[in-house]
Parts: sequence; C-alpha cells; structure tokens
Amino acid sequence: MTAAQLAEELEVSVRTIYRDVEALSAAGVPLYGDAGHAGGYRLLDGYRTRLTGLTADEAEALFLAGVPGPAAQLGLGSVLTAAQLKVRAALPSELRVHADRISGRFHLDAPAWYADADETPYLLAVADAVWNSRVLHVLYRRWREPTDVERRLEPYGLVLKAGRWYVVAGPGPRTYRVDQILQLAADDEEFNRPDDFDLAAYWTAYQRDFHDRLYRGKAVVRLAPGVTLARAADHRTEKDDWTTVTVPIESVEHAHGEFLRLGTGVEVLAPAELRDRIARTVAELARTYGNSRPSGGD
Repeated sequence: MTAAQLAEELEVSVRTIYRDVEALSAAGVPLYGDAGHAGGYRLLDGYRTRLTGLTADEAEALFLAGVPGPAAQLGLGSVLTAAQLKVRAALPSELRVHADRISGRFHLDAPAWYADADETPYLLAVADAVWNSRVLHVLYRRWREPTDVERRLEPYGLVLKAGRWYVVAGPGPRTYRVDQILQLAADDEEFNRPDDFDLAAYWTAYQRDFHDRLYRGKAVVRLAPGVTLARAADHRTEKDDWTTVTVPIESVEHAHGEFLRLGTGVEVLAPAELRDRIARTVAELARTYGNSRPSGGD
C-alpha cells in the first residue's frame, strides 16, 4: 500500500505514515518501500511479532511500568491486570521468573507524602475526550482574578505529576489541572491533534519554563558543613568549612520559610530584605521562648 492509501485507511496524515514507518523500521520491523507507479510499503512475508523476543531486562521493565493506581483512576485497572496476566502467560518460563521478581520487589506510589489525593471527578471524561479527540467546554478555576473562567479545550494528552493530573490542551497548547475543572460538558465536535505534537517533549519544556518563571530571585547564603541546597551555584568554601552559595528563590516570603527550616545551618547574606525578615522572626521566637514557662502557665 502507498503512504496515501495507508493514511486514508488509518485516518491520519501522510506525514504521520512516513514518521511511523521510520519508527517501525528503527524498531526492527521488516517494513520496506518500493518506488514507482506500482510501488508502496510492504511487510516481509510471514513476519510476526513474538513475545518470546523479549529480553530479561525488557520483561522486567514491562512489569515495572504498570502503575496500578493511575490505571485504576483512568478506569483501566482491570484492563491492566488482564493484559499483564496474558503477557505473563505468553512469556517463556525463565522470563516469567524475572517478571514475577520485579513485581514482588518494586512498588510505584506516585503521590507525595503529607498530601491528600486530589478529587478529580472529571478525569474519566477528560481521558475519553483525549482518546477520541473531542472538544471540551469547561468551567475552570485559576489562581488569578477572575478565578472562574469558561474555556474551550482541545485535549491533546494527560500527564500525572506527583499524584496530580494535568491535561495539555489546545489552542496554545496550555496546561490545566484536572482537579480545578468545576464543570465539564463534552459535545460531538472533533478536533485535529497536531501531527508534530510530542507530549513528553512539551512537558519537559513546560517544566523547564515553569521553574524559570518560578525562581526569579536569588539569595546568597552561608551553609554549615554538611548542609546542602538544591540548585545552589557559585560554591565558595571558607576557612571555617562553611560554604557560601547563590540559590534561586521564588520570593522573599517563600524563602523565609524554607531557610528557617534549616535553623542554625544557614545564614542569609543577601538580599537584605530577606535577612532582615528572618532576623525579626528569630527575635520574636527568642522573646516567645525566652521564658522557659509557657506564657499561659501559672
């Protein structure tokens, strides 16, 4: 079949066919093309995929990749279990041992500690729209005024980050928290997902841009021996083994709380506003705890 015929049959663009043929060839599938008027793409006669072609490492990775919690949230818990059982049954005995070992020794738990799971009543509806390329009309709550806004979304994909679901949607694209969708209505309107959209690449760039926008300020601090800070730069060790570093900060308010957690393990040198803010807090704490007895005691 020609690329045009395949594109029509699969309801995708010709460019997508070219890309997928390259990916299949790179993966070792014996797919080749003949040029000319009667040419087209052909799969080697008799070729079949075989699960027995899996290596031990591949079998282990396959069972490690199955995250039951998120799959259940998407309504795929029983589907995932059934698929793993079928794959396990088709594996040679030696690879089955590897798969069982990885399942028994590693458990993936995505959500962070000390945080309740987000209520995402519209997650399944969003996932269905992602899968079927359906337009969504939502009432969405954002952090700035006006907080509740109506949006027309063309959902390209879902991302699970630290136990929280995000939907990446056009136009834009832009990123929305699924738990902040207050109302949702799906209609029969379809949209065309851009052929060149790469969800993983978008998310990597989005996170990088998010951190660049989040940490706009800088602080210069001294760290006691053994104390380290993420994203610290310009390290300079002094004679007393304390280290002077420069670290990006989100704001004076946020950095104030973060540095107080380190107690006497850190000294803020700049900016002056942050140093003064911490000094005032420490003075207030000294007054509060200067008397060994509680202020409400007899």
